[in-house]
Amino acid sequence: MTSIQPTRNLILAIFMISTFAIGMTEYVVTGLLTQFAADLNVSVSTTGLLLSVYAISVAIFGPILRMVTIKISPKPLLISLMGLFIVSNMMAAMAPNFETLLVSRLFSAAMHAPFFGLCMSIAYNISPPTKGPRAIAAVQGGLTIAVMLGVPFGSYLGGFLDWGYVFWFISALGVLALVGLILCTPNQKPEIAPNLKQELTIFKNKNVLLILAIIVFGFSGVFTAYTFIEPMLREFAGLGVTGITVAFFCFGLGAVIGNFVSGRIRPDFLTERLILALAILAMVLVAFTFMIQLTPLAFVMCFLFGAGTFGTTPILNSKIILGGKEAPSLSGTIAASVFNLANSIGATLGTLLLHSGANYRWITIIAASMIILGMILTIVTNKVEDKSLFAVEA
Repeated sequence: MTSIQPTRNLILAIFMISTFAIGMTEYVVTGLLTQFAADLNVSVSTTGLLLSVYAISVAIFGPILRMVTIKISPKPLLISLMGLFIVSNMMAAMAPNFETLLVSRLFSAAMHAPFFGLCMSIAYNISPPTKGPRAIAAVQGGLTIAVMLGVPFGSYLGGFLDWGYVFWFISALGVLALVGLILCTPNQKPEIAPNLKQELTIFKNKNVLLILAIIVFGFSGVFTAYTFIEPMLREFAGLGVTGITVAFFCFGLGAVIGNFVSGRIRPDFLTERLILALAILAMVLVAFTFMIQLTPLAFVMCFLFGAGTFGTTPILNSKIILGGKEAPSLSGTIAASVFNLANSIGATLGTLLLHSGANYRWITIIAASMIILGMILTIVTNKVEDKSLFAVEA
C-alpha cells in the first residue's frame, strides 16, 4: 500500500483546522455564559470559572503532560491528544451539571499546550529556515481565525439551538482534524531520544527567560484590558449587541491579519520588530477608551487591538522555539503555556483593579504601562541575547 506523501501546505492546513477547533473550545464559552448559568443553575460569576480554570490548567497541566509523554514520538502523541480533545468536548456536550462541564474543560486544557507545542515544532522543522516563523504563525493562525469566526458562530449556534450543539460541532471538527493528523502528519523521530533533564535546562537559558519575562510581566497587560472590552464598548461607544458583534469581528480580523503579517518576519529581525509591535500596541491601549467614543473609530480601534495582540504572539513564540535549542520537545509547550499564564494574570489583575475602584480608562492605561514594561525588557533582550540563535543561513 502506497503511503500518502502530504505537502508542507497540507500539513499546515491540518494543523490549522486542529488549532481552530482548540481555539474555539477555549474562547467560545465567553458568548455562552448566560446560557450556562440558566441551564445549569449557577450564577454568571461562577460560570467565569470555565475561562479562568481553562487558562490556569493550560499553564500548569500542559507542561506536566508534555514532560510525562516526552519519550513518545510526535505523531502518535498528536493523535492521542486530539482523541482526548474529542472525548472532552463530547463530555461537555452531554454535561448534566456545571461540575461535569468544568471537568471537561480541564481535559481540554491539559492537551492544549502540548498539542500547540508539537504542531509548532513540526511546522518549523518541515520549513526552510527563513519560513520557520511563518509556519509557526500558520499554526497560531487557526486560533486567530477561531477568535474571528468560530466564537461568533458558536455564540449564534448556542443561542439559536442549544449550547450542547456547540460542543458537538467542535467534536466533529476534532474528528476531521484527527483523520487529517492520521493521514498527513509526518512521522518524525528525533535522532537522539529526548532527555527530560537536558530539556529542562531551557530554564537556565537567558534568551528564553527574557522572552518569558516579556510575556508574563509585559504582554499580560493585553489581557488586563481585553477582559473588559465588551463593557468598555457599551460604556464609551454606546454599542448594542449587533455593534459589539461587529466590533469583535473587527478584533478577530485584525488578529488574523496581524498574525500572518508578523509570521513573514525573518528570524534575525524578530527582536527589532517585537520592540516596534509592543510600542504600537501600547499606543493603541492608551488611546482606546478615548477613540472608541466615535462609533466608526470603535471598530478601527478593535481592529488595531486585535492586530497588535496577535501580531505579537508569533514573534514571541518563534523566539522561544528558536532560542530554546536545548529543548526541541518542550519549548513549544512552554510557549503555549506561558501565554495562558499571562492570560490568567492579566484577567485577574483587571478584575482586582475594577473591584478596587479603578475605571475602565485607568485599566487600559495600566495595561499600556505593562506593555511598555514588556517593550523595555525587549530592548534589554536586544542588547544581551545570543544573535547567533536567530541567524539565517544563506
